[in-house]
Amino acid sequence: MKFSANLGFLWNDRPLPDAIRAAKDAGFDAVECHWPYAALASDVKAALEQTGLKMLGLNTSRGSVSVGENGLSALPGREEEARAAIDQAVQYATEISAGAIHVMAGNSSGPRARSAFIENLAYACEKAGSNIRILIEPLNHYNAPGYFLSTVEQAADIIREVARPNLKMMFDFYHVQIMGGDVTRRFEANLPLIGHVQIASVPDRGSPDHGELDYSFALSRVREFGWAQPIGAEYLPANGPVPDLAWLSSFRD
Repeated sequence: MKFSANLGFLWNDRPLPDAIRAAKDAGFDAVECHWPYAALASDVKAALEQTGLKMLGLNTSRGSVSVGENGLSALPGREEEARAAIDQAVQYATEISAGAIHVMAGNSSGPRARSAFIENLAYACEKAGSNIRILIEPLNHYNAPGYFLSTVEQAADIIREVARPNLKMMFDFYHVQIMGGDVTRRFEANLPLIGHVQIASVPDRGSPDHGELDYSFALSRVREFGWAQPIGAEYLPANGPVPDLAWLSSFRD
């Protein structure tokens, strides 16, 4: 089983190119990030080429973080800003050959929010073309209160309605466990719609070798279902941004 280092949490005290090199030295098979825009795309591309790692994905801008925004694409009346954020992400992803873009919905609810999200996702899928996958991710209500997208089933309904081949779901076991559990059955049921997988312990969002969710079992089932892409390690290290990676070698078995 292969693993990707999420550099939004791991080694996030370093410039992104240096974090990519650290992930390579630690033995990860790929990398992913949250918001890379402060780093020059040319520097990130050089680090990826140097290490031979693939950048699996990045996020669209959250908007105005100072007022609590957490994405723009499901905010009615903010379509121009949402699409500017999508354009920015597509350009950056293209420059570094990233595989996917997580289009962040934002804090909203109701039918108008759903319509805005669907229209912006259709725009994102068209802009991304055939080389970049568009992802949406259900987030739990503890870490992301008020976020528009919160369940696997809601995400699946939206993906089917948008009906674009490059729109998939980011299935984060941490969020899914909190928002209803039954993670392996829900993973299997939605497998054709899943484009990326992430893990962290529950409930503390730490390394995946402890907590209420047994990843030895869960990941063995993921492997049995035929998942072969790198699993995203999106967790908060216990002792600062340099992670304890004792779990990594054991989970590869």
